[in-house]
Formats: sequence, structure tokens, C-alpha cells
Amino acid sequence: MRDKPAMTAIVLMLFVAIISATDAVIVRLLAGEIHPFVIGFTRAGFGLLAMLPWMMKRPHILKTKRYGLHALRAGLKLLSLVALFAALAGAPLASVTAIGFAAPVFVTVGAWFLLAEQPRPLRIFSAALGFVGVVVILKPAMVGGATATALWLALLSALLVATIQLILKVMGRTEGAETLVAWNLITMVPLAVLPAIYFWTTPTLLQWGLLALQGSLGAINQVAVTRAFQLGEASLVAPMDFLRLPLVAALAYMLFGEVAGLATWVGASLIFVSIALMASTARSKLSPE
Repeated sequence: MRDKPAMTAIVLMLFVAIISATDAVIVRLLAGEIHPFVIGFTRAGFGLLAMLPWMMKRPHILKTKRYGLHALRAGLKLLSLVALFAALAGAPLASVTAIGFAAPVFVTVGAWFLLAEQPRPLRIFSAALGFVGVVVILKPAMVGGATATALWLALLSALLVATIQLILKVMGRTEGAETLVAWNLITMVPLAVLPAIYFWTTPTLLQWGLLALQGSLGAINQVAVTRAFQLGEASLVAPMDFLRLPLVAALAYMLFGEVAGLATWVGASLIFVSIALMASTARSKLSPE
């Protein structure tokens, strides 16, 4: 069937949404006991272990000439994860998730200034709408409060993710998606070692299990996103990522008694419309983180 690849892409993104929601819950369960840098290290380490059999069967994917950019990307990815983990530990899960959706908006604006892409009227309107959504969600952080720092860290994570995606727009011209996934894991582990040692606290057996699960899910998540964007058009695949929000909100309510506020849903809705409009004008497939 002609639509089979598109349906597969949709199913994969639903799978990604479930993985991402599970990831957020695991971080919250570990919060306060395991430092974000340690979680970042174990995520990369267990992710690399999970992907080693795949890499060994396909050694050709490791061929690259862009070691510096791989290292830069991995360093930014580590920082984005640490900021995200700290945000998930200190702010409502749904709010942090909603702010993370703003990354494509930042990518669009960054591409105008750094990659000389032409801003079209619809995309300018979409970007403005997305920024309004971010401001709505960040309103509690602007007036202070216990969750202010965590919400700003969520925004920092989104900005770093956007920077990574801009780098990928350049790297994607010469590097395949599989190569990008493999080298992201390979380079992140040594970069995360020293900060992890500095902040190290030995996890319990249960915590080791959660960390191993998170690392494996993170690696699977990258592969699934990569494959989804290969099979489906960006206009179809990108908006599907918003399935994460209701899943995260439901799990946060059931497990931690968190109720997503009206500002989170209004802001997320504005960002969703913004990304959907952007995706409808996309002419090329997006790159995975």
C-alpha cells in the first residue's frame, strides 16, 4: 500500500511519545538522589551498550571525517540533557515537556540568521505564535517561585536542542542518520565521565535498573525518530511529537498527583499550532537529534 510507510511513521512516533513520557517519569523518580550529570552519563553509557550489537553488524556507519562536529554536538547534547533532567526534577512534568516543544521554533529562527534561509510570511507568523506560547508557559518563572529555575532550565534545554538541530542541518549533508546516532553515543560517554565522577553517588540496585532502562530507551528513541522521519514527511511526522504532552500529563497525575495548569495547555496549544504550520511548509525531512 502506498500509505504504509506513512502509517509506519505515525506508529513509530506514537512509540516515541510513550518512550519520552516514560523517560520523564524515570527522571522524576531518580530526582534528588542521582545528580543530573550522573544520569546523563549512565544514559549515554547504557545507550551505547544497547546499540553496540547494531554498530558491530554495520561497521560502515562509523566512517566519518567530522569528528570535531560530532564531539561538539555530543557536548551540547549532554548539556541539554542535564538541563532537562534538572528541570524535570523541579517543575511540573507537563510544563517542562511543553516548553521542550519550542525547539523547532528556535531552529526556524536560527536558520534565518545562521543558515541564510529565507523567512516566509507564514513561517514568521508561526514563529511569533510559538514564542507567545513559550511566554505563556514561562509566566510563573517570570514572577519567581520555587519552580522558576527549573522552567528556565527547560527553556535552556530547548535552546540547546535547537542548536544541535542547526548543526545537524550542516552535518546531514555528508553524514547519514545512522552515523549521527552512533557517533552521538560514542562521543558523549567520554565527555560525561569527569562530571559524573565529580557528582557521583552510588545508585541502589533499583536505581541502576531505572538508569539502564532509561539509557536503552533513549537509544531506541533516537533510532525510532530517525526512521520515522525517513518514512514520513515532516508535515506528518513533526506534529505527532505532541502526543507526548497528554501522556506525560496523565502519568504525572497518576504517579505524582500533578495537575497541568491552564497556562501549560494554552501555551502548548499555541506551540502546537505554530509547529503544525511550520511543518505544513516543510519541503525537506528533518534530522534526528
